[in-house]
Amino acid sequence: MFTPERYRDKASEYGSLVKTAADPDQKRELREREKSFIALADNEQWLADNHQNTIRGAEHDQDDGVALAQDEEQILRCLGGALIMQWNSLPRKLQRELFDNAGAMGELLETAELRGRIARFLHKHKNGEEAAE
Repeated sequence: MFTPERYRDKASEYGSLVKTAADPDQKRELREREKSFIALADNEQWLADNHQNTIRGAEHDQDDGVALAQDEEQILRCLGGALIMQWNSLPRKLQRELFDNAGAMGELLETAELRGRIARFLHKHKNGEEAAE
């Protein structure tokens, strides 16, 4: 992780290179990089100075944690639904990778059961429609 000092050192390096560059385009590029590292150093310094004001401890945000978990669950449901709607248009290799990754999400001893449930779900919802039961 970079510290403000490391960003400032990089900015200084680019500042030195600006002095030795002969090409105007190269000078402009080096100045832009110098300015970028100075901005990064300033941002990193601000974060370090204001850390206690921007991040609350766990005891303060338990309610926020529940809301965040619910929000994340909704996002995951939406992404999952969108993925299922496009499942048949995905390349077989990607389908297999996604299936393998999803099957590995559960507890180790329940992996086979989870993979079976996922396979049945995909079969039931193939072509984006529920199969007749």
